[in-house]
Amino acid sequence: MTNLGWPQDDSPFHAGELAIQNRLGVQERMDRQGRRIIRDYLPNQHRDFFAQLSYVLVGTVASDGQPWASVLVGEPGFISSPDRYTLHIAAQPLFADPLHTTLTVGADIGLLGIELHTRRRNRLNGTITAIQPEEFTVAVGQSFGNCPQYIQARRFDLQSFDAAVAKPVYALAMLGDAERALIAAADTYLHRHRPPGCVGRIS
Repeated sequence: MTNLGWPQDDSPFHAGELAIQNRLGVQERMDRQGRRIIRDYLPNQHRDFFAQLSYVLVGTVASDGQPWASVLVGEPGFISSPDRYTLHIAAQPLFADPLHTTLTVGADIGLLGIELHTRRRNRLNGTITAIQPEEFTVAVGQSFGNCPQYIQARRFDLQSFDAAVAKPVYALAMLGDAERALIAAADTYLHRHRPPGCVGRIS
């Protein structure tokens, strides 16, 4: 299928992204690039990609207005796409994850699928249209690939992980020694800055 790009007159970027692009002096270039790469549907290769994943990262907004990052896991195939405008996810939020409350019909949602051994990742922005006891449906608003920059290739499996089993939950007001050690040992650090030439999104 031919890539139709972004079909709308309005920019595919939100106001915050436009402000950053304008400050860096790259708004016109990013607009051209974004209209070529960002789509309002899932290309077939993205539909196939999500279907082979065993986990997906989820971004929602809590009732206090703060963004929240979550992860959903399942056997490959737990994510499916009945058509190019729809994504279906057959998974429950993890134990005690605030996603239990932010996952509501009509809410905006961001999904990031990553295949770490190939460093491939695809993004989807959409709206939750239906929720069932063990699954929910998302209407595609935007779909695009992200560049692999900063992704470390690695392999792992979730065979011994049971998402339904209760886990210890800790609330932290500040980072302790264990958290600081974990961050210090990490080989990747994510931050707000993104090179102007990269079409990755800041959401």
